[in-house]
Amino acid sequence: MKAVVVTHYGPPEEYTIADVPVPRPGPGQLQVRIAAASINPADIRLPSGAFHDFAPLEFPHVPGNDFAGTVSEVGAGVISYRVGDEIFGQAVPRALRAMAGANRPSLSTGSLAEYAVFEADTPFLAHRPPNLSVEQAAALPTTGLTARALMATANIQPGETVLVIGATGGVGTAVLPLLAGVKAQVIATSTTADAPTIRALGATRTIGYAEAEYPSDVDVALNLTLPSDQLTAVAAAVRPGGRLLTITYPVPEQGWIGRDDVELLFVLDMDGTYGGMREVGELAARGELPATIGRRYTLDQGVQACVDFARAHTTGKLLVTI
Repeated sequence: MKAVVVTHYGPPEEYTIADVPVPRPGPGQLQVRIAAASINPADIRLPSGAFHDFAPLEFPHVPGNDFAGTVSEVGAGVISYRVGDEIFGQAVPRALRAMAGANRPSLSTGSLAEYAVFEADTPFLAHRPPNLSVEQAAALPTTGLTARALMATANIQPGETVLVIGATGGVGTAVLPLLAGVKAQVIATSTTADAPTIRALGATRTIGYAEAEYPSDVDVALNLTLPSDQLTAVAAAVRPGGRLLTITYPVPEQGWIGRDDVELLFVLDMDGTYGGMREVGELAARGELPATIGRRYTLDQGVQACVDFARAHTTGKLLVTI
């Protein structure tokens, strides 16, 4: 089969498109004919060697976490899915098993390929709702899960002011409609070109990326892009007693933000505590969680998609159709 293939640690410019053996499902697993996949930070960070010490890769490595496709084979013991089922979801490379959650981890052989194998018994795979397109389904898994976890953790009340750092990315464009749905007043960082899109998704106001443009006395700040050891300026924008939530590494420490009167929360839900792919699909099917797709690529352009994710400004998700 054809796949995006990484043969050694390095930048995405060194990935290739190559033929690799079709993975076969074992007991409790299923094989999926991938229709579309979207790019996530782990697709770049893992092959860079950044996590080599605790999550070494075996090469050749096929990146790709998010997908939508058709079940093409099921292993022994699988009862939740049948051949021909349309499904979507999120699964991390097997090298990340230790980080994939204590219960029913979602692991795969990599979705930037014509076929991939997944664990069947996980909340991070689900049947695709009939009114959710393949492209939308492939773009939503990681961003939808993260957006829902942020909303559940932040417990935002109507009228609260929320500062969103990194609103133009995949998670940002997913969480903005949810914030609008609870009637929050949203101030979002954005480029001038992206501002109309960000406002259409639910932002009340857009600002530039410079720290000098951050407002003051916001109730909640959501950091979706800055390293979590560089959040002093974001914390300074939060009122005493407010909340600062971040999804980026390193795992933050209270002392780093220079505030003990701001609640600092790291959001990473690897067990589906706040719901899994079924809940993401239901929200999307009701039109409450749209996916913003910034660029589309074919599998033959899969390496370029990874390069663009790493090097270019992107809006929403980068989608690869297989």
